[in-house]
Amino acid sequence: MDHHSVVLRNAKSTINEGLVCGQYLDEVAEGFFRLMLGNRFAEIIAQAFTQPNHSYSFENVIFAECDERIVGMALSFTAEQHRNFSAQPLKKAAGISVLRMKIVNILFAPMLQILKTLTVGDYYLLSMAVENEFRGKGIGTALMDSIEERASTNGSIRLSLDVAAKNEGALRLYEHRGMNIESQWPKRIPIPGIKLYRMTKLL
Repeated sequence: MDHHSVVLRNAKSTINEGLVCGQYLDEVAEGFFRLMLGNRFAEIIAQAFTQPNHSYSFENVIFAECDERIVGMALSFTAEQHRNFSAQPLKKAAGISVLRMKIVNILFAPMLQILKTLTVGDYYLLSMAVENEFRGKGIGTALMDSIEERASTNGSIRLSLDVAAKNEGALRLYEHRGMNIESQWPKRIPIPGIKLYRMTKLL
């Protein structure tokens, strides 16, 4: 397989594609969504995925396919969109898990506030994932090309993302794309096992 055999497309508002999105989101977030929503996390995200105007909506997702198999995903949006997103689709889909979601959101509130630091003109890449067996084959590059194109189309002036400091593969990709570390979180008091870099690039 080479770079040219990868097909990128917008996500469709279906439960099946929402399940794929949910699995990728949890993988990239190292189990955070399972912690927040329980063992039904993928189903809950899938239900919300079919609805518009929120962080995990199909509207914000690009899938990468090889031979009609989904092998990668990117989820992104503008800072302005994020400020107007509703939390209701995910809360409604969570059902009885909504209390668990509220508790986790309170416990992780400092980390979850990171998105509030986005500035006007930012285009934010929330999550990007590629299947293990397809890494190193140009899919991450293709997804980043598409993200930058989306950002420019939306009139954004800067690409922004947060990445775990220990995710060396992602750091190399983003640095290769011309992104620079702007800041880190937490800024003062270390939290064992948690260190995020905010990376940005002017478009």
